Order: sequence, then structure tokens, then C-alpha cells
Amino acid sequence: MGLDVGTKTVGLAVSDRTRTIASALVTIHRKKFTLDAKQIVQHIEERSVAALVYGLPVNMDGSEGPECQSVRQFARNLDQKFSLPYAFQDERLSTAAVSRLLIDEADMTRKRRAEVVDKTAAAWILQGVLDFLHRSTGWESA
Repeated sequence: MGLDVGTKTVGLAVSDRTRTIASALVTIHRKKFTLDAKQIVQHIEERSVAALVYGLPVNMDGSEGPECQSVRQFARNLDQKFSLPYAFQDERLSTAAVSRLLIDEADMTRKRRAEVVDKTAAAWILQGVLDFLHRSTGWESA
């Protein structure tokens, strides 16, 4: 499962059973961590998720700022609720790339883009990891 953790929302995405294609799942509007975690854990359990990939909002110069610390803390907190292997994926420009795609290719209105950008960014992040695994290791899922 891919997660795009922001201050107001958490976008979720999942892969297919062959771990080849990532698909946007849902955007959770954040309230309190306990409530947010409950929703995420529900999606994890419903889909038998094996691992989590968090988008890490690294600065353009490669340094980590407060947003990275926030995502890392979110991951540690969620790990206490539901322990799964997890990793971080550099998500520089993922939201910008997804927004451009939604404008150029899907011709979406600003309101509709706001509804789907976070879960689509989560899919972008997860797809990057899936592609890396397939390219670099020849990894195939049974």
C-alpha cells in the first residue's frame, strides 16, 4: 500500500496481486491520528496488505525538513497500531506531476483534482517502488 501523508489528507493506493500496477484507492481527510489510523488499518486488513510505502517529501536539495519528520513520525505511530514492514520513497514533485497529468490528460476541474490528487499521488509513489523492484531485481510475484 502506498501512502501520501499530508497535513490535511492521507492518500492511499494499492497494487494488484501481481504487484505490477498501483491504483489510487481513497483519500482520507485527517481528523485525529487515532481515527485516521483506524481507517487506514481497515483498508490494510480488507486488502491483506503486505507492506507500506510512505511518500517522503524530501526537499529539492535532498535534505529532510519538518514535513519528512512528520511523515516518519506518522509511520512510527501507525506501526504501533498495526505492524507491517514499511519503507519510504522520495516523492519529490509527485503531487506536481500528478496535478499536471490530471490537467493535461484528464482535463479535470480544480475541484475534481483536489478530490483525487492525494490518492493519485499515493499511486504514483507506489508505482515507483513497484517499477524499481521489477527493473532492478527481476522480481516477480507468484
